[in-house]
Amino acid sequence: MSEHESSHTHDGSHDGHSHGHSQSSTSRRKLAAVSVINLLGFVAELVGGLMFGSVALLSDAFHMLFDALAYVMAFAAAHVADHYGDSDRWSYGLHRLEPFAAFLNGLLLLPMVGFILWESYQRFLEPVAIGTGPTLAIATGGLLVNLGSVYVLQGGEMSLNERGAFYHLLGDAGGSIAVIASTLVIEITGLRIIDPIVAGLIAVVITWSAGKVLRGSGAIFLHKTPLKQDDVEAALLDIDGVTAVDDLHAWQICSQVTVATTHIETSVETMSEAEDVSRRVHEELAHYGVDHATVELSPAYDDRDLHLNDHAH
Repeated sequence: MSEHESSHTHDGSHDGHSHGHSQSSTSRRKLAAVSVINLLGFVAELVGGLMFGSVALLSDAFHMLFDALAYVMAFAAAHVADHYGDSDRWSYGLHRLEPFAAFLNGLLLLPMVGFILWESYQRFLEPVAIGTGPTLAIATGGLLVNLGSVYVLQGGEMSLNERGAFYHLLGDAGGSIAVIASTLVIEITGLRIIDPIVAGLIAVVITWSAGKVLRGSGAIFLHKTPLKQDDVEAALLDIDGVTAVDDLHAWQICSQVTVATTHIETSVETMSEAEDVSRRVHEELAHYGVDHATVELSPAYDDRDLHLNDHAH
């Protein structure tokens, strides 16, 4: 048969689009709620840390502040992506703002680590007395704030920014627990040096959180494939009429939009058969989480390597 090429984009059904928009709106509401909750928690812990002299409580307060700012940025990115960038100038809208905001959030955690470690070092050299009772009460309140935020975020598939917020909140909850434990130890033993040691441990948790967010957003920016290439190729080869799968590429625009392109060699000889193969390829890619796919169909080539060198790099 003569060469037949099918190159079109599979965007999913209207219902799928509406579901994605609804999911994004839910994500924005969650991030907005968590932002407000953590800003209130930050104010309470900051005032308590300054009034009662606990550097561990102060470090947890600043952790909560930077987390709140991260959630605000994530909310703003999601809002802009959903409401702007629909013109032809932006091929996939402004959804790249999501990994960009997540990457900035990860970077913002690092200077906070430096501040906490420096303050902990100063308190390690010269331990100061802290008000254990009020510190314990405020740290318990901070823990409740973190647990409440985790409850808001958990459930369903989380976006990259929601996952980043979730990791932050787990770190915050651990920090609050550490502050509570250290305050109890100080109350019982009088060892004030425990306070800066716990603050340093919180800094380690913050660093781990930053690494998770930076790796996740960096993988999207550097086009790490979200698919298992071998599994996808094997599934495509199982489709009747597909004789070879070449040049399969997949990447993410953001955590909720996956794009793929592939070159398919087929043995079918009619237009209707080729359209059926193309439809089944798109369905299989959608099964693996691909939202937008571009598929090129062609007959088998006598000199396949030459063709691929010319067209597929």
